[in-house]
This record gives sequence, structure tokens and C-alpha cells, in this order.
Amino acid sequence: MDVVTVVPNLLLLRFEFGQAYLWREGRSATLIDTGIAGSGSAIVALLTELDAELERIVLTHGHEDHVGSAAELRAATGAPVLAHGLDAPIVRGERPRPDPVLLDWERPLFDSIVPTVPPPPPCPVDQELAEGDVLDFAGGARVLSIPGHTDGSIAVYLSRSRILFTGDTIANVNEVMLGTFNTDRVRAIESFHRLAELDTEVVCFGHGEPIIEHAGAELRATAAQLTE
Repeated sequence: MDVVTVVPNLLLLRFEFGQAYLWREGRSATLIDTGIAGSGSAIVALLTELDAELERIVLTHGHEDHVGSAAELRAATGAPVLAHGLDAPIVRGERPRPDPVLLDWERPLFDSIVPTVPPPPPCPVDQELAEGDVLDFAGGARVLSIPGHTDGSIAVYLSRSRILFTGDTIANVNEVMLGTFNTDRVRAIESFHRLAELDTEVVCFGHGEPIIEHAGAELRATAAQLTE
């Protein structure tokens, strides 16, 4: 696992596939996504090194590379797991992940990536999130329901520091783009436009490098060109 400082108090945790983010305030820490299964021990070691206590685990959606280590981390740290109510049954292992509706160019990418990602162990969800919930970190972290990538996809917006976590609704792979492997492309585009309207300086993606300056302008430039 590679650890990169994005801005003060915020670390990017980069795994063999996918990534997560750790927000710290003193000894208190919040983890946004957990990486693929098997990443938990490295995250626990990092928390120990930082002398940080994990207060909560926030999942942006129920895909394998985001929830994979949630159960391991919950067991190791006692931190509650939070996920949107529509993706919570997937996280708990009560129903399978819905198949995405793939564009032609996405099919070979999907077929090459998904079989290599280990299945996530089922994990209890301690709090089901919904639009407008405010989480107790970073001066109030607002939960935004942004369906399209999955029904229960969320973004997390830190208005005080103008930082946005997009999950997989937006990616930054060579360029800012709509995330791939969506269950409903039309709704995903609508969600992209909603996120682009926010006042953001820093944007953190589920895939790709964070943008640490003037990120909102980059989102709006892409949104202006985005069509169904």
C-alpha cells in the first residue's frame, strides 16, 4: 500500500487495485472506502504508525474494490461501517452486486479487471446513510445520494474545506471523466452534473489522482461536454 498526502489531514491509500482515503483530526480518523479484500492489515498498521483511532468507515458504494476490507477493519478496530441504504444489502452479502450496463468499449476492460478482484467478505452495516445526512467529522461531512454507478452510490462533501469524495461516479484516469461500469448511465451523468455544481477546491476520486487545486472548474468543464 502506498500512502500519499493529498492535503493536510488527508491521506490517499493506494492499493494494487483501487484506493481509499483517510481523514485525520488529532487521533480521530475516518476511512472512506477500504480497498480490496486483504488490505485491512496494511491499513491497521498505518493507523498504529499514526497513533490514530478509526472512528468510522464510510463506503461510497458496494463494489468489491471499495468494500473488500470493511469486515476485516470493523473486526480489528471496532469502527462502525456506514453505507447508503440501497447498497447496504450488497455490503452485508444479502444480495449480489447488480451487473453494470456496459458500453462496447467498457466490455473488454470489465472482463479483464473484475475476475482479478477478490470477492469481499460480507460485512455488517452499522448505519444506513441517506441524502442529507451529516457525519461528525471535518466540521460536518454531508452525504449526497448520487445514483447511477450503483443505486446506493454516495459522495461525501466537506463544505468547510471544500473537499469532495466522488466514489466511482467520477474518475480521473488520464482525464476527468464519467466513471465506468455504471448500472444506469443516464442517472450517473445527472449525478456528475450535480457534483460539478458544488463549490470544491479538492476532489478525490475512487480511481485516479486527486485534484488539489481548482477542481470544481475541471468538473464543470467535463460536465459541459458530457452527454448520454
